Amino acid sequence: MTDIVEFDLAHAGRRVSGHGLDAWFAEARELVKLAGPLALTQLAQMAIMTTDVIMLGHLSTQALAASALGNTVFFFTWLIGCGPVAAVSPMIAHILGAQPKNRAGVRAAVRMGFWSVLSMSVPLIVLLLFTKPLLLALGQKPELAAGAGRFVTVLCWGLPFSLGYQVLRNFSTALSRPQASLIVMVLAIGFNACGDYALIFGHFGAPKLGLVGAGIASASSYAFSFLAMVGVVWLTPGLRQYRIFRRFHRPHLEKLLEVFRLGLPIGMTMIFEAMLFNSATLIMGTFGTAAVAAHMIALNVPSITFMVPLGIGMAATVRVGLAAGAGDGEAVRRAGYTAILMGATFMCVTAVLLWIFPERIATLYLANGASSAGVIALAVVFLHVAAVFQIVDGIQVVSALSLRGLKDARAPMWIAGASYWLAGFPVCIALAFGLHMQGLGIWIGLAFGLLVAAAALCWRFWYLSRER
Repeated sequence: MTDIVEFDLAHAGRRVSGHGLDAWFAEARELVKLAGPLALTQLAQMAIMTTDVIMLGHLSTQALAASALGNTVFFFTWLIGCGPVAAVSPMIAHILGAQPKNRAGVRAAVRMGFWSVLSMSVPLIVLLLFTKPLLLALGQKPELAAGAGRFVTVLCWGLPFSLGYQVLRNFSTALSRPQASLIVMVLAIGFNACGDYALIFGHFGAPKLGLVGAGIASASSYAFSFLAMVGVVWLTPGLRQYRIFRRFHRPHLEKLLEVFRLGLPIGMTMIFEAMLFNSATLIMGTFGTAAVAAHMIALNVPSITFMVPLGIGMAATVRVGLAAGAGDGEAVRRAGYTAILMGATFMCVTAVLLWIFPERIATLYLANGASSAGVIALAVVFLHVAAVFQIVDGIQVVSALSLRGLKDARAPMWIAGASYWLAGFPVCIALAFGLHMQGLGIWIGLAFGLLVAAAALCWRFWYLSRER
């Protein structure tokens, strides 16, 4: 068995070509080297969110529920802005797969990614300022809508910084330098934790601001992450040489159109999935504060485990994109299938842990007491369902991001829309209200939507990759 390994001169990583098991093992090693720091970065990002959830949970159940609703609205706008930003990584991978020394092309793709952030941030911030009336119109309880509105009114100013950070992160990832974003996220964990502790509870001489303090801390951490990422890019020779801010004012129409042509379907794909879960949060709000709090806890835990296959999928975007840009069909298939297998294997392990230890996990989020007993009991039920859908959740995200490496965005968008809204959501409604299963019915519907998506996206990757 032979194995030929090619090194891209532009620090874009190692492209593996050849046949046999040696080539598969080589691809697995390259994928792990890229996916490891990416998964750790995702976990660090979740550590920031988890810090917010835990601290607000210890403030009050109502504060936790209000932040859940507020984050639902904020995340929706973030996804709209993040679609074009997500196009930067596969664009760079294809550029470097075809022309490893094309720094001008890379620079143009990054610059137009920033232009998309600037063009979309203002209308999205305006939308966020109307969080309270939006939630009231959606039938949420007035006290929760008011709290969410206060929270998002300050959180929204961190949106452009968060999107700008994602541009830089996708740039460094496409160049197989994921350690840059990992360094920043590790620093941001401490920054956000100190901000939460000071501003939510009034420590270190700061005022006790509760929900508003949590919003200020999160917005500040977004700004910190962006500025720190700029610094890391500047201090990393392999990234600094691309001079991404050079001639920032100069438009590149072809790249800008590609950012939106590829990015808008990517954004819609993410919205279809995320809004299914966010809609579940809104529906939970109609079942009471305890249901929302339990849902928030149960959703946070699989969101943490999801970060690992998400990191694997992000690595797959780059690996598949490099192979596709070089016109190597066998390497495309090898990169995608290796990533899917890795994602599924990891989620098998987490499924077992969530099934065995749901109550112990749930009690980490709330202070002990009779008032928390009902929330913990509901969270245990939801976590059992989460354990069941772990594997298909891992498969669907890695498959979707492997397809992104092929610049296949429209079909995954329609697959996501059909899987989550024509399959998953009707099951949620039928079980929650038709069979009066309430929260449990919602979670079973979520699992069914993910199952359909995993099957369809896997088939799509098989179909496209076999023709290369």
